[in-house]
Amino acid sequence: MKLLLTSSGISNPSIAKALFDLVAKKPEDTSIVVIPTAANVEQGDKEWFINDLINLKNLGFKKIAIADISAVGIDIWKPQLEESDILFFEGGNTYHLMEWINKSGLKDLLPTLLETRVYVGVSAGSMVTNKDLMLKTSQAIYGEDMDKDKNMDALGYVDFYVLPHLNNEYFANVRKEKIEAAAKDFSSTIYALDDNSAIKVVDGNIEIVTEGEYLVFN
Repeated sequence: MKLLLTSSGISNPSIAKALFDLVAKKPEDTSIVVIPTAANVEQGDKEWFINDLINLKNLGFKKIAIADISAVGIDIWKPQLEESDILFFEGGNTYHLMEWINKSGLKDLLPTLLETRVYVGVSAGSMVTNKDLMLKTSQAIYGEDMDKDKNMDALGYVDFYVLPHLNNEYFANVRKEKIEAAAKDFSSTIYALDDNSAIKVVDGNIEIVTEGEYLVFN
C-alpha cells in the first residue's frame, strides 16, 4: 500500500516529487480524483480548499475528477475512483469523513483499490488512516466535533497518529506543548506535521518529506 499523508496537500516541490515517485508516472499521464467530503460541513472561508485544487491543477495532471461519496451513489463515484491513479482525500472534518467512508461502503473497497493506486490524505484525509480518530485529543487541539462523545475506529492503515497544521496561525493549539501533553495518553508514535511536511508510506516503510517542520512524539 502506498500512502502520502500531508497536512496541506501538495504544497511544495518536495511533496510533489514524492507523489510522482509513488505513482511512477509523469503528471501528464496521471489521473487523480478528489474526494471533498470532509470539507462539506466546514463553515467559513474555504480558500484553503480552492488553493489545494489550484496546486493540483498546476501540476499538470491528465485528468482531475471530483467524487463526493456523500452526495452521489456508488454507481457514480466508484468508476471515478477506479479510473484514477491517485485517490486524494481532502481536509475538513475528520469525523464526518470517516462516517461517510463507512456509510458509502468505500471502507470495504479501499484495500482493493489501493493495491494499484496511491492514497493521498490532506489533514482530515490523513487522520482517517490512523487506527482511530483520537476524539478527545482532536477536540482539545482542534476544537472539532465537540458534540461527539464516542471515539470512532478509522482505517487503520498506519500504526502511528498524524496531527496536521503544526504551528499554523489558524490552529492555535497545534503547538509542541499541547501535543506533548496529549501524547502522554498514547503509546503509539504521533507525527505533528506543518503545512510543508508529509509522510510517505510504502508497505509500512516511513519516510518524512519536508520543506518545513515536523515533530515526533513517543
